[in-house]
Amino acid sequence: MSISRAIAEQMERSSWIRRMFEIGIQMRKERGAENVFDFSLGNPEVEPPEAVMAALRRVVAEDRPHRHSYMPNGGYPEVRARLAGGLAERTGLPFTGADVIMTTGAAGAINVVLKSILDPGDEVIVLNPYFPEYRFYIENHGGRVVTVETDAQFQPDIARIARAITPWTKAVILNTPNNPTGAVYSAEVLRELNAIIREPVLAISDEPYRPLVFDGAAAPETLRIVKRAVQAWSWSKAMAISGERIGYLAIPPDLAEAEALRNACTFANRILGYINAPAIWQWVVAEVPEATVDVGRYQEKRDLLCDALQAMGYEAPRPAGSFYVFAKTPIPDDIAFIRLLQAEGILAVPGSGFGRSGYMRLSLTIAKSDLERSLAGFARAMEQCQCELTAAGVAH
Repeated sequence: MSISRAIAEQMERSSWIRRMFEIGIQMRKERGAENVFDFSLGNPEVEPPEAVMAALRRVVAEDRPHRHSYMPNGGYPEVRARLAGGLAERTGLPFTGADVIMTTGAAGAINVVLKSILDPGDEVIVLNPYFPEYRFYIENHGGRVVTVETDAQFQPDIARIARAITPWTKAVILNTPNNPTGAVYSAEVLRELNAIIREPVLAISDEPYRPLVFDGAAAPETLRIVKRAVQAWSWSKAMAISGERIGYLAIPPDLAEAEALRNACTFANRILGYINAPAIWQWVVAEVPEATVDVGRYQEKRDLLCDALQAMGYEAPRPAGSFYVFAKTPIPDDIAFIRLLQAEGILAVPGSGFGRSGYMRLSLTIAKSDLERSLAGFARAMEQCQCELTAAGVAH
């Protein structure tokens, strides 16, 4: 039996994130875990907030009838109503429980929307650099990926997006705070985007990092600004529960096709095999929807890493949110530089994996002590590049 050509091709260009994760497993076996510094996978090293664990214990302990049985395809009505209340307060839109569909994380929500709106050959715009799984999600449902470059600060370039919209464009995927760059899209840029998003184009706002914003700032509410937008949400990063796969899709009630889209997404949620978001975790997040890990711990590591890299000569701007640093590699060939880091026991993801060569993504989920011990390896890799460039007669 042979596998499909589409899957074979997708496997060939599968995510560099997962590839580096697998390399890390092998490196730990060969060198010992203490000699490997893993900046590759955005897997929180902190534990969930105590409020989350306390809510989990309460939900598991209480005698709730039929708590493990089938539920409506959109999730428990009471849970959806509670979350809708929070959305209404944040966005100023009249959300009700009917406008919220509980999903298996933000990935589930995005796939459900794409399944519901795409016909074969329809186009979806993604902003480069971008989370690589978007390409597979779009292709899963017969869509065609259209990449549009962001500006020098990794903000959406509105003029480029406007030029990329065609009669076949069905969606634009937004991701703020952004993976891999850490950029937080400004309210001004979102207002400009709102001016060019017209029916039938839909903005899909992927927001698992929304609570992880630094320096006391807050991310603008996309749904408040962009009128033709839906929100894909996940608690994986905010609560450090990435293995639990719990999130929702929010469809604003004032969207012209809101009812039809709700019905389509609820149906797609079932036929894609997701069926329902995990029952226990629906009740947990409904109890403590705003619980968030200590963002200060990520900010401390951001400052430590960026300051150290900049002192060594790297271009490593401070991210405004998420938990990634997107730094320039000292040489244009980011994959070659990643191999130099591997020789130092450092695992990073090449920017090529996100559509932007000459960069590397470094995850701040690494333990602070490991981050500190890794810095000498970053310095040696930089020195090696400088020596090779000098030998080749290239000014650094």
